[in-house]
Amino acid sequence: MPTLFRVKPIERLLQEMEHGERRLSRTLGPVQLTSLGIGAIIGAGIFSTVGTAAAGGSAHLGAGPALVVSFIITAIACGFAALCYAEFASMVPVAGSAYTYSYATLGELVAWIIGWDLIIEYAVGNVAVAISWSGYFQELLRGLGLQWPAWLGMDYRSAMQAASAAVGADPATLSMTAQKALAAVAGAPRLADIPIVFDLPAFLIVLGVTWVLVRGISESAWFNSAMVVLKLVIIGFFILVGVFYVQPENWTPFAPNGWQGISSAAAIIFFAYIGFDAISTAAEETKNPQRDLPIGMIASLVVCTIIYILVAIVLTGLVPYRMLDTAEPLATAFSALGMNWTAGVISLGAVLASTSVLVVFQLGQPRIFFAMARDGLLPSWAARVHPKYRTPHVTTIVTGIVVASFAGIANINEVVELTNIGTLFAFVLVALGVLILRHTRPDHPRPFRTPLVPLVPLAAIASCTYLMLQLPRVTWVRFMVWLAIGLVFYFAYGYRHSALRRQARAK
Repeated sequence: MPTLFRVKPIERLLQEMEHGERRLSRTLGPVQLTSLGIGAIIGAGIFSTVGTAAAGGSAHLGAGPALVVSFIITAIACGFAALCYAEFASMVPVAGSAYTYSYATLGELVAWIIGWDLIIEYAVGNVAVAISWSGYFQELLRGLGLQWPAWLGMDYRSAMQAASAAVGADPATLSMTAQKALAAVAGAPRLADIPIVFDLPAFLIVLGVTWVLVRGISESAWFNSAMVVLKLVIIGFFILVGVFYVQPENWTPFAPNGWQGISSAAAIIFFAYIGFDAISTAAEETKNPQRDLPIGMIASLVVCTIIYILVAIVLTGLVPYRMLDTAEPLATAFSALGMNWTAGVISLGAVLASTSVLVVFQLGQPRIFFAMARDGLLPSWAARVHPKYRTPHVTTIVTGIVVASFAGIANINEVVELTNIGTLFAFVLVALGVLILRHTRPDHPRPFRTPLVPLVPLAAIASCTYLMLQLPRVTWVRFMVWLAIGLVFYFAYGYRHSALRRQARAK
């Protein structure tokens, strides 16, 4: 049992990082890292889930105009976690993010759990982003006068649920989603009388991003930087144009569902903040990680929080908050004002934003697999590096195929909630790791130190746990089942092949 919690010395982590055949190329600086963070944070969350957070949904109360308070609450929780991440990233500039940090502080079993959990944040999260990308892409095509086949534009489960709920309803009262579902089921080819419905754009965009990432980290970073600039221009356009159409009466009542609505919305829009920690997965490809990683994480979080607050103020002032419960709330707000051309520009921005998020998340997941394989917890082929591009090409390709396949068939609402709880759990463990390492390794060099320890780590643990408790019970059940499956994998393979455990037996 003690070997399950054996920690991996930081010195060994740093030594393995420089191993010739498994060494990644160091090409990223603070500007590129900040751009990666902004690229990961600003995406499907602000363009999609913000609507449900404001208006509420079947399982949630909405915050209404108090959405701005929800953003601030979530930003504070993420800020506490970012300060903890920054200390770890500067001490252990190694690929693997929270997985690696947990291995150095909490032991192998906890490291496996967090590594398995991070699949929810990166791979499962990217499924949700790809689905959102597909929705806005199809909206953009409609704005250009083109029509994408409905049966190749949404997942089977969502199509059947929406079509079933729409049976017998007045066609004039149906939402755009319900109309699309009916068209998808009616126009789909059938196999044994089962309609074939598949989200092809979501599938194809993930495969395209995977190809870019296999080519190299530098190319991927510059591609992402270009996307970041473009989508910031689009969001700036939304704010600058929208502010002239704000109706202050739409901000009343400010908090229609009180604190419960604000808290519930904060748990939903947490998805809009996921991404700053993805910077840490590129630690081995950073020129000066001890300095640049903390800068990238904190700077990107600050910039995005300011942008989110401005978007929330303008969005809830454009139309009554109840009208925002759609898959494309920013475009919906302008469409309701009769400004369809503006809605088309917003759809373009959402496509660009989601593309950059796909790049960063799809970059992060293979590097976590890479770190786990290097430790023997996954098969050795997962730690292979491309001889020319110096990227973990095997895990990048495998991740791309799996994410693309699920993006074609998954339901976005369920995926978002599962992603949120998995990421919050990772944040809790990182904050706990800072407390433990301050006690066990107080003299280890810390280029960046989390301020006000233990208050900041404890605040991170408390705030993230609070947001987790705001999520539905079914999300907790799915999360626990996922962790149980991970433990089966660990004891079936990882425990027996652990490099650290084999070394301990050899002594």
